[in-house]
Amino acid sequence: MAEEHLSAEIVEETGEPQAPSAPPALVLGDDDPADAALHERIIGEEPAWRGNILDVRTIEVELPNGRLTTRDVVRHPGAAAVVALTDTGKIALVRQYRTAVDRVTVEIPAGKLDPGEDPQACAERELHEETGFRAGRIRHLTSILTSCGFCDEIIHIFMATNLTFDGATPDEDEFVNVDLVPLSELIDAVLDGKIEDAKTVVGALACDAIAHRLGIEAE
Repeated sequence: MAEEHLSAEIVEETGEPQAPSAPPALVLGDDDPADAALHERIIGEEPAWRGNILDVRTIEVELPNGRLTTRDVVRHPGAAAVVALTDTGKIALVRQYRTAVDRVTVEIPAGKLDPGEDPQACAERELHEETGFRAGRIRHLTSILTSCGFCDEIIHIFMATNLTFDGATPDEDEFVNVDLVPLSELIDAVLDGKIEDAKTVVGALACDAIAHRLGIEAE
């Protein structure tokens, strides 16, 4: 009864019933006018350390409140990764020792971009080098910033199908084993927290979503 009375008051005041407010829509970064007030002004950038794959730069910035500070940023050339799906619904995964975490990880094939290299060409190259598969069809799934709090690396993730095999050609300093795992098993491992590699988590979930939309039955 109280709800009916309240509704009547709203109609009386406005002259017409009010539609419930819509939930807020997703607004991407820098698309909201209020985002301009969050920007930091870059004053200068100096090299702090240079490595074989990445550089560390110290960047002086002015904060929105006018205060000056510095940011340490890793500059990375970017990379490409590929979710390779066989005709039987299995994903090609590579097992590789990673010095940074001192253990073998299970990942989708990936590698850094050569200067000026197209990300799709990089994905196709890495797929063949690491697994021996060539893609009859390849499409872009998504791109991810791996750690945008301190690094500008972008990994472009692709999905490869219609695979043919003609032998792997890994780099001289690259030692990997290859597994073919059912997509459903990989998804279970991701959801159970057993796969920690970010590109593999994102790639697997994106591939699974597309497989469901296309009605692909993964064994």
